Amino acid sequence: MAIATATEAHLLNVNEQPNSATGALVLADGSVYWGGGLGAEGCTSGEICFNTSMTGYQEIITDPSYADQIITFTFPHIGNIGVNDNDLEHSRSFAKGIIIRADITNPSNYRATDHFREWLNALGLIGIYGIDTRDLTKRIRTFGALNGVICHSKNKVFNIEKLIKQAKNYEGLEGKDLASDVTCDDIYSWDEGTWKFGNENTSEAYQTISPKTFHIVAIDYGVKKNILRNLVKNGCRVTVVPATTPAETILALNPDGIFLSNGPGDPAATGGYAVPIIKTLIDSNTPIFGICLGHQLLGLALGAKTEKMKVGHRGANHPVKDLLTGKIEITSQNHGFVLSEKSLPENVEITHRSLFDNSIEGLKYKDKAIFSVQYHPEASPGPTESDYLFTKFVTLVQEGITSHHA
Repeated sequence: MAIATATEAHLLNVNEQPNSATGALVLADGSVYWGGGLGAEGCTSGEICFNTSMTGYQEIITDPSYADQIITFTFPHIGNIGVNDNDLEHSRSFAKGIIIRADITNPSNYRATDHFREWLNALGLIGIYGIDTRDLTKRIRTFGALNGVICHSKNKVFNIEKLIKQAKNYEGLEGKDLASDVTCDDIYSWDEGTWKFGNENTSEAYQTISPKTFHIVAIDYGVKKNILRNLVKNGCRVTVVPATTPAETILALNPDGIFLSNGPGDPAATGGYAVPIIKTLIDSNTPIFGICLGHQLLGLALGAKTEKMKVGHRGANHPVKDLLTGKIEITSQNHGFVLSEKSLPENVEITHRSLFDNSIEGLKYKDKAIFSVQYHPEASPGPTESDYLFTKFVTLVQEGITSHHA
């Protein structure tokens, strides 16, 4: 299939599209990439980002943290292991669409229960293949996050002028609260443990953990299922609450610990309602653990500020140094905002740093049982070298209970 380069794209118009093109990617600067359409038909706009993971595409697509984003996969062969019901991080996709290099092949994996192409159709997710993802990734690395539109038309009809205007009109992620769009509607309990090898594709794929010693309230800003599973694995009874749940309601549930989840959007925007809640929870002296957006919101509540990253961190191969032990962890990441180091108050200690750009990857409150990380320990890219974070949280919870009853 003919593919437009970044330079050639400016010269293309709808009349010059390749005869085989059923998909188009249109950027706000007028660039056009032609390809083949996947999944649902239609057009959608969003922030174009890239993810360097070689596997885990099903978990990535169903991660609520990708709300309002179009995911470019840098690994060329996406979809070749098919899909199954056990690898979902949410029951639906909040991402706007996906961009991949090669067309989808038939699945080749013993766990596959469906074809990736059919799964995209079922999700109603728009995709495009045949794109020069290396060129697109280089453009993002050079210019930062790009706004764009992807389209799938089986009839090969594209109004490029209209699509360029649509891409230019997309407002981007800065200043946008998306956690309120992806959070749960009601309070619910979670008791499912982690996946058990050998029981895949059965009703016993996830372990039943007993006893559950500690009660954790998880605030859902876009929580991934496997985070909740890891809390259960470590002996926790988990209650999940919507992002806007008042602190008084959360504390009335008598939590032994509080978890602040991952999620999408601009943390400063979500912080408008989340920070006052978290500040009250901090004052309650209940142990708190945050991941990703939860890490950023905790930082805001402690007095720091956040800023938009030029490119962001998205992939399963990001090295992070634990400054407390000197150990290096290979981590999974998905974030486009970061805590500003110069804004950190004196009572906050940096515990982890990215070895890619030295940005903050973890912190702890010096005077209380409160800590957080920017990366995703539950995604197991290492695969288990970050599991200690859940153990650490449970240890702080246990110490808090012991201290309370002393």
